[in-house]
This record gives sequence, structure tokens and C-alpha cells, in this order.
Amino acid sequence: MRADPETVKRNVAEALAEDIGPGDINAELIDAETQARARLVTRTDMVLCGRPWVVEACSVVDPRIATRWFAEEGESVTTGSSLLELTGPARALLTVERTVVNFVQVLSAAATSARRYASAVAGLRTATDKPVTILDTRKTLPGLRHAQKYAVAVGGAQNHRMGLFDAFLLKENHIAAAGGITAAVHRARALHPNVKLEVEVENNEELQEAIAAGADMALLDNYSPEATREAVHLTAGRIPLEASGGITLETIAGIAATGVDFISIGDITKAVAPPDLSMRLERVD
Repeated sequence: MRADPETVKRNVAEALAEDIGPGDINAELIDAETQARARLVTRTDMVLCGRPWVVEACSVVDPRIATRWFAEEGESVTTGSSLLELTGPARALLTVERTVVNFVQVLSAAATSARRYASAVAGLRTATDKPVTILDTRKTLPGLRHAQKYAVAVGGAQNHRMGLFDAFLLKENHIAAAGGITAAVHRARALHPNVKLEVEVENNEELQEAIAAGADMALLDNYSPEATREAVHLTAGRIPLEASGGITLETIAGIAATGVDFISIGDITKAVAPPDLSMRLERVD
């Protein structure tokens, strides 16, 4: 997944608008001709992510800001590493500082989390002898879904559907409102026959019904490892299976060992821990 330039521009414009408003009165304290250098350093191990948003923010605030990166997008960096150096008018650096740090923190957090989950299942295979795949969810920060899903891909996991428009995921409330799994699947097929269709199931009876109705994939909602293994055996490779619900770094290897095809983790984007970053500025005379 690539960062969409128009989405990046929109994200940055909204971030700068809420921070700067009609003007940065704090930066007015500094002489307009003063030049400075600022360096961004991490105080925690992390996966760097967010460079397109940083470059856009600096360009919008002041095109004279020069960026020098010390790490590549998606690179794992250790505590104490320098990530970025900005040079230019001191006023501009002070104005853009928080927006730069915010984007790097939020996106690096998701990328770091994705890398940890992907690493936890590395080498484990599905029942059809393919690598187990880690997926994200729609549990993202409002307005930053594209950005966070981009970060997930940078971190080494994969994206689930982007929203309610590009794939069917028939969850319990859709099924209840439609009158059951079979009715929901048939209605979805009639409306959009070429769109991928996944059904959330809570037990193996529902799983069997979803397969019989023609689902492309099934989501095993809050299955135990034992129940997941049984579902994998029951399905026998007829459709891919996705495990989801309450899965953590401590339990994910056990779920992956059942032979399930996909594991979706909402916490990758929902419960992230931003890295501790520091940006220090010095005058350049």
C-alpha cells in the first residue's frame, strides 16, 4: 500500500489548521530572519513511519525547510537513534514541530505494532501450507484510516477492507437484520455479485451454513484455540478462515498454530503505544 498524495495533503491540512489556526503567535517571539536546526530523536525502539506526512507538513508551512532523514520508512530503529533533521527558518520549525512529531508518533506506533504481530507468527503455516497473515481492522482513528492502514503495511502486516464500500463482512447485526446467514449472503450476492464476501460466525453450525450459502471467507469470532483448530479441520480448505477477537501478542502464536489463514488484530491501530520522541532545536548563526 502506498501513501495517497491527496489523502496526505488533506490529513496535513487538517492537522495544521487545528494547531495553527489563524496564526502561530508563539513563533512571533522569534526574529523572522533567525535560522535553526532541529533534530528528532527516539527514546524507544520503533519502526519508523510517516515520512510522506512530514515532508508535506514542512512544505506547506515553509518550502525553505530542508529535511534530512537518518532512517528509511519501515526501518527498525533503536533507542537513542536520530530519525530526522530539519533546517530552515526558526519560526517555521517551531510551527511545524508538533504536527511532525504527532504524525511520526501515531504512524510509527501502528507500524511498530504491526511488525511485532507479524514477527510473532513468522514461520507458522496455514492448513493449506501458506504463511499465516496478520490483518488490520476498521478500528482506526477517525480521519486517519488511510494513514494508519498505510502504517500497518509498512510494518509488515496486511490490510483488511478499507471501509464499508469495498468488501462485504456480514457481522451478527447484519445477519440478524437480514433474517439469517443464508438470506444475508444471497442478498449480498444479488446486489454485488463480484464483491468479496466474508461472514462472521460464532460456532461451527453457523460456519457450515456460511460455507453452504457461498461465502468466500469466514471470520471466527472469539473462538478458542481448540475451537479454531476444529473449525480448520471442519472447513478442510474449502474457504479461508480468519480468527478475530481478544487475540494478543501472548496468545497469537497459539491461534496461528491451529492452521487458520488470517488473524485480524484491532489493537494494531486502536490500542497503540506512541514512541517517545524528542525534537530539540538550536540556532544556526
